[in-house]
Amino acid sequence: MTGSDRLPLAGFIGLGALGAPMAQRWLQAGVSLWVHNRSRERERPLAVAGARRAANPAELAAGCRLVGLCLSDDAAVETVLQQARPALQTGSLVIDFSTIAPATSRRMAASLEPLGVHYIDAPVTGGTEGAAAGTLSVLVGGRAEDLERARPLLEIVGGRISHLGPVGAGQEAKAVNQVLVAGSYAAVAEAMALGERLGLPMEQVIAALSSGAAGSWALDHRAKGMLARRFPLGFRLTLHHKDLGIALAAAGDLPLPVTRLVARLEAELIAAGHGDEDVSALMRGIGGDGPERGGDGSDQSSSRSR
Repeated sequence: MTGSDRLPLAGFIGLGALGAPMAQRWLQAGVSLWVHNRSRERERPLAVAGARRAANPAELAAGCRLVGLCLSDDAAVETVLQQARPALQTGSLVIDFSTIAPATSRRMAASLEPLGVHYIDAPVTGGTEGAAAGTLSVLVGGRAEDLERARPLLEIVGGRISHLGPVGAGQEAKAVNQVLVAGSYAAVAEAMALGERLGLPMEQVIAALSSGAAGSWALDHRAKGMLARRFPLGFRLTLHHKDLGIALAAAGDLPLPVTRLVARLEAELIAAGHGDEDVSALMRGIGGDGPERGGDGSDQSSSRSR
């Protein structure tokens, strides 16, 4: 960024766990921002900070030629764009940060093309921490000229912006990412459960392993929470489960056995009422409630002598 003079008027629809901090960063960077969310109370903090509230997607689209979306699923994206469609101006650009099926992104782009409205899919990865810090990885599918038009806004929320091909390519890359997330979170959960069973000093184990071949984002950022059985929301389990469905559909006859196993574990956790927890709640399905504790809080599960 070279200054707020580069920043256009823009709108943002979808102020959830990722969308709200992303929109907040746009506002703090000097974007003249309109916002809308289906649950209208989520708009209030941004309005207090200076954003203009739109009553519906059409009002926002009428006021902005750059429209960011960060919505929960394919149906939400289709509904919002259908509502915005009559008001979208020729030359407008939709920047879709949602994670949806690649085919849906391509269909949305094709439906907007006759209006002279452009569309890029730009799903993100990096969790709520990355959204707040502006360090998300942004996976872009679309025309190069549309990416360059969006780049000043993407640079506010993204530490890395990758152009991966035409519309839909960003969503395909996000499916690959979610397969990696599934395997890494499940592996960390299994490792933490094994370490607990062996009675190891797990914080020391985490520190020792993080700089070796087993190091990962999940180990660095989620292992201690798994051990404490605390799963503060970084990325909702239900949404990751939805994303694995997209990945498995894209895989066709490719087996992806680990992904299928994690999807089954997630389905069981969602059925048990844990869908609104972070993906790291996979620990519940792998390590249970943790080692039994004595009355003084000491670990009684280990066969290791102290």
